[in-house]
Amino acid sequence: MFMCRFSLLLLDLEEHYFEQHTAYNLTSRGPVANSGSLKICSKSVIFEPDDAVKPILKCASHTVPLNSLIAVVSSFIKKIVSQIYLIKEESVVAPYKYERIKVTFQLEAPGKTEDVVQMLLQLHRASCLDKQGDQAAMVSKMKQISINNHFFQHVTEIPHMECVAEMVSPLVTNAGHVCITDCNLYFQPMNSYPDSVVQIGLHSVRRIYKRRHGLRPLGLEVFCTENDLCSDIYLKFYSTKERDELYYYIATFLENHIVECTAESYMLQWQRGHISNYQYLLHLNNLADRSVNDLSQYPVFPWVISDYSSTELDLLNPASFRDLSKPIGALNTERLERLLERYRDMPEPRFMYGSHYSSPGYVLFYLVRVAPEHMLCLQNGRFDHADRMFNSVGETWKNCLEGGTDFKELIPEFYGSDSSFLKNLLGLNLGRRQGGGRVEKVELPPWASDPDDFLEKMRLALESQYVSEHLHEWIDLVFGYKQRGSEAVAAHNVFHPVTYEGGVDCDSIEDPDQKIAMLTQILEFGQTPRQLFVTPHPQRITPRIHNLSATPSLSSSESKPSDSFEDLTEESKKMAWSNMNKLALQSCHKIHKEAVTGIAVTLGGDSIFSTSQDSTLKMFSKENGLQRSVSFSNMALSSCLMLPDDKIVVCSSWDNNVYFYSVAYGRRQDTLMGHDDAVSHICWRDDKLYTASWDSTIWKCVADDISSNKRTRFDLLAEFEHEAGVNTLDLSPAGTLLATGTKEGTLTLWDIANPLPLNQLTCHSGKINQVAFSPDSRHILSVGEDSCLAVTDVQTGMLIATVHAELDVTQIWNLLYCKTNSAVTCMWMNEQCSSIITGGVDKQIILWKPEY
Repeated sequence: MFMCRFSLLLLDLEEHYFEQHTAYNLTSRGPVANSGSLKICSKSVIFEPDDAVKPILKCASHTVPLNSLIAVVSSFIKKIVSQIYLIKEESVVAPYKYERIKVTFQLEAPGKTEDVVQMLLQLHRASCLDKQGDQAAMVSKMKQISINNHFFQHVTEIPHMECVAEMVSPLVTNAGHVCITDCNLYFQPMNSYPDSVVQIGLHSVRRIYKRRHGLRPLGLEVFCTENDLCSDIYLKFYSTKERDELYYYIATFLENHIVECTAESYMLQWQRGHISNYQYLLHLNNLADRSVNDLSQYPVFPWVISDYSSTELDLLNPASFRDLSKPIGALNTERLERLLERYRDMPEPRFMYGSHYSSPGYVLFYLVRVAPEHMLCLQNGRFDHADRMFNSVGETWKNCLEGGTDFKELIPEFYGSDSSFLKNLLGLNLGRRQGGGRVEKVELPPWASDPDDFLEKMRLALESQYVSEHLHEWIDLVFGYKQRGSEAVAAHNVFHPVTYEGGVDCDSIEDPDQKIAMLTQILEFGQTPRQLFVTPHPQRITPRIHNLSATPSLSSSESKPSDSFEDLTEESKKMAWSNMNKLALQSCHKIHKEAVTGIAVTLGGDSIFSTSQDSTLKMFSKENGLQRSVSFSNMALSSCLMLPDDKIVVCSSWDNNVYFYSVAYGRRQDTLMGHDDAVSHICWRDDKLYTASWDSTIWKCVADDISSNKRTRFDLLAEFEHEAGVNTLDLSPAGTLLATGTKEGTLTLWDIANPLPLNQLTCHSGKINQVAFSPDSRHILSVGEDSCLAVTDVQTGMLIATVHAELDVTQIWNLLYCKTNSAVTCMWMNEQCSSIITGGVDKQIILWKPEY
């Protein structure tokens, strides 16, 4: 049976395959002419013999003098070349050979000879043009692409839109025509290769994703299964408008058939243990434009193990694992210091790493044993030097730690089930190393008995307790808030600008040659994933391991939601608060004369402090009742908080001041003055005080030594200015973002490091009573006197939900959990979710206990 050895991988970058003709190579040795297929390409002519023993011949067009390419009456095509590639001789994948020979071809259909020669002459003229842009323009005019309706599955199909596009596969694209009808998506390749048409029924589509291709929004990938590593077609369009039109048509068709999954929904599934670490990383890669069809955006996975020398791998020892909070380039402090020294002396735009953690070269470095033709395509018909090949897992890890330009991460195959990429099953001749040994299978760590055992232990490591507890840190670097900006600089995570979306605007480059050169650089250098998270990624909810001597197994690697809070970590307890739906009232205390405005509790829970519009600060306990009552002025106190050492209670007042009350000495220790109107709310984080005021400002202050029982000097670090009085504020769990709400209903999101607003939205028609970040920092909840609860997306700054209540909403808690006899004005809860205290308009303080 005839075996096709030709593939688009034999073409150069940006080269197009036009057509083929049955022909004979009259220059072949022997009495019988060598029959085969003559492929006409934009930069070469390729002859594939029917005899699989004979090599494929590739003749580059630009190496042929124009007057040496002629057609004669006997239907011969003669081509004299200075160099010809001999490929796949005896059907063996090996580096290309080069010869200088004269070749003569005869077409089986003599009547086509003149047309073929005219096409070759035109392509030759294009290849000899000085500018690549002119070459591409001339070749594009030769592409005749039109859909043939006889490919339609049904005669009653109604076409919706048609356009030209390219089908994308690793390292190659194939031009053709796209047509979408009321029931099918069709792609007809210009050259009918590898099939005359690709047809996908819209009813079989499970998911569709817009893709970046070369950092431009031109791609579309269609999946008919749930396998993130296997799409059914990847298309690259010539305009974003056409891509979007096709996307929205399919999305509209699928609206009632599929459920769209977002990064947030996958994050919640992962946190609760419904999907594994491996599955979650695949989903994130998919959402971040990573695709196995695009080697410049191949899915990226982390190195998680750091021990490749021991005979036994201890997955319960943290020392066996890599520090997931740092990029590869920052793991070696000595190397990092050299890189930072160069970075500091570098002109703008600066970068710390000259190579990326994922690129086509790195992907094929790992996969050369199963994708040798891709490596030959990438490296102009050659394998890499034997000593630079993927010879050893341990050596590769060591080079990633110590090499001056090697910062690569891993690929999904290291955590899959197919170990063939570690073996030389094709018997490839990959060269000899300096020691004389041939490059064969990959050398594995001593703790792995064979390739399958290696992958199994890699999977166990990825799903281990340590990685589950720290994977969010790596996600912050690759997909999250440490990918860009000041956080990336602080995390030593800055790569070349050409790798980032928005770093280069190729469409603004007018010179075609410069544009092609930039696109080539982008595709070969590697691309940073699309940013999915702009706030710190929450940690996974993982069960405690009670039996530390137990051996981890795949069956136990995926944590399941626990029914008991006692089995969860502290982080789990915080996250589990969202599932509480029943609270039991423990006790009520009516100790104020007006509405309660703030509650603070000592670490041990022994003493409770509260402020009120009656201008007093009260201290009481459940056992002993009211113990102290303090008044700083005749104006209302608006909020209070306890400093971390339990020694100081801070109170804000309508008299424009902030008061510091010493618990030990029972008196006012200090006063912060300076606001021009009432101080409405205060927060404390990382030894810094944040004050909100009706004078339209937020202050960020730092004190010298607030716990010294002496007068303290306060320094104003930043002032966040608003257009209306600020009524409330909240800090994100990580302390990097600030949300504020004003009297006029405006919600503003700030970067703590920069007093300029990130997003601003008028989401209420009146005063905002309170704002709060969700536990995962992806949403901001706000409640106002317009009786609405609003949910705002942190990343986009868009209002995504609004809930209406019958009365003025003063606390988010009123709407979310239960109703008291009067409006709740303030609330406190401990981290263990075991104690909740509320204060209300009814002047009461109520202690609650969750019932699980």
